[in-house]
Amino acid sequence: MSYGVASALQAAVYQRVSSDPAVIGLVGSAIYDALPPGSLPATYVTLGPENVRDKSDKSGRGALHTITISVVTDSAGFQTAKDVAAAISDALDGSDLTLTRGALIYLNFDRALAKLEGTGAQRRIDLRFRARVEDD
Repeated sequence: MSYGVASALQAAVYQRVSSDPAVIGLVGSAIYDALPPGSLPATYVTLGPENVRDKSDKSGRGALHTITISVVTDSAGFQTAKDVAAAISDALDGSDLTLTRGALIYLNFDRALAKLEGTGAQRRIDLRFRARVEDD
């Protein structure tokens, strides 16, 4: 197994999401790898947990990354969160990202979970994507 591509994959995903015109139009620069201190915008995106499994074979080292990207909003109803989630899905699903290490074989949407956060004042959609990578 190789976890060596994880950082390169995360950087490429962040770059794609943070430079996508539709995503920028909805959340601006409120796309975080780590939440900043202080007040947060009404709607923002975070790169979240990842689960990685070995997918090495006789042709080389590889891994399957299951990554979560979350949309959080304090807007009433789920429409704002769904609009942002759709833009992120459009930006990432099936995209061909260039990595600084290794190679992306595929990046596909897996599933989403929409839920209320805390006391119900916030809405959250966790998007899950599966990325198959090979390491050089």
